[in-house]
Amino acid sequence: MVETPDTQMVRVVGLGGSMSDNSTSRAALEIALAGAAEAGADTDVFDIRALDLPMYRPGHGSVPAVVHDLASAFHAADGIIWSSPMYHGTVSGSFKNALDWLQVLAGHEPPYLSDKPIGLISMAGGTHALQAINTMEFVVRALRGLAVPLVVPVARSGQAFPTGSPADPALEMQLRALGSEVARLAERMVHRPILANR
Repeated sequence: MVETPDTQMVRVVGLGGSMSDNSTSRAALEIALAGAAEAGADTDVFDIRALDLPMYRPGHGSVPAVVHDLASAFHAADGIIWSSPMYHGTVSGSFKNALDWLQVLAGHEPPYLSDKPIGLISMAGGTHALQAINTMEFVVRALRGLAVPLVVPVARSGQAFPTGSPADPALEMQLRALGSEVARLAERMVHRPILANR
């Protein structure tokens, strides 16, 4: 079991899905989080559609309570998994909007998502799912997180998830492996932080 020094399990939080009724990116995220749970992590998920976030507008009005909940969960998490559909060569607008709202973590200590391992999943209707992964890697760096080397870009997502579950057992294994890897790296960061005792 993955536990911190005070016997608390590491926490892995997922963000994903789309505005679709039957989101393959949400389904993939659930499998990855199951892999993290199997590795001993406590997990939670934020569904893009359920969040129903307003558009991020810097300096305009108060921050919605749902944004505070999302940002607080991310800041408290030991590891994170993102799963976005790929629209027109990049992440969906609703997914990017959720990431833009993480600007509210700028004043936290440490700021943004510093030193958190982040696993990445993208679901493409076509054949180039890696393009959305590349976009997410840029955002991970901007938010000071650590992109997990293992990524899961899924091409032809409708065929890959014909009934809401992976048609290929190998894909399910990849998603579970990603969740497990995020939990493993989160545990190492908790137990052996890079700059500890320097």
